[in-house]
Amino acid sequence: MSSPETAENKTTFKRVMLKISGEALMGDQGFGLHPPTVERIAAEVKSVHDMGVEICMVIGGGNIFRGLQGSAQGMERTTADYMGMLATVMNALAMQSSLEAHGIHTRVISAITMNEVAEPYIRRRAVRHLEKKRVCIFAAGTGNPYFTTDTASALRANEMACEAIFMGKQVDGVYDKDPKKHDDAVRYDNVSYDDVLQKRLGVMDASAIALARDNNLPIIVFSLDEPGGFRGILAGKGTYTTVGD
Repeated sequence: MSSPETAENKTTFKRVMLKISGEALMGDQGFGLHPPTVERIAAEVKSVHDMGVEICMVIGGGNIFRGLQGSAQGMERTTADYMGMLATVMNALAMQSSLEAHGIHTRVISAITMNEVAEPYIRRRAVRHLEKKRVCIFAAGTGNPYFTTDTASALRANEMACEAIFMGKQVDGVYDKDPKKHDDAVRYDNVSYDDVLQKRLGVMDASAIALARDNNLPIIVFSLDEPGGFRGILAGKGTYTTVGD
């Protein structure tokens, strides 16, 4: 006999994009992957998958290598960006391993061809994976230098017809200034795309915000550190900021 529907396992969302930074996988370390943290995030994703939601993911690579930092240290920018893309593939494989340990069928789909470890990006195939309730982790950004994983998440979310981008951060929404540095920082419940750009609120880079705005794709910013936060927000609970019109 199935359990009765409750507010905690019901949501209006059918398909979403979850964007997390590479730094989110570090845990308390200063570099690299922290397996217990990867496991915790995978458990969060599973809890949402169990609600029947189709999930896309994009994970940054800043815990391993960040192209802009490499470029700032004298490395040629294009080469540095490609190295950053490869870092995102490593993170995607780690997340895939953890999700599949939870029994969730997962596909890593890379914008750079590497058939031994990931599928190439083919939009119709990726959509079919989602329809079969597989989690799709889009790796290697857009496959082009000078574009961040923020832009990749907005691009793939639009291509996959996601209903929203969920930005998992270390704070529970968008603030007018850094709440870790300023006790008087004010959190927004709702903020417009244009205000995010004009006030430089740091939600995503400008290209990603513009792409979301032009396609009317809402961005929901929440704390990835809050246990059950991702599932709760999908059920209409918790603290978060919605970026929209």
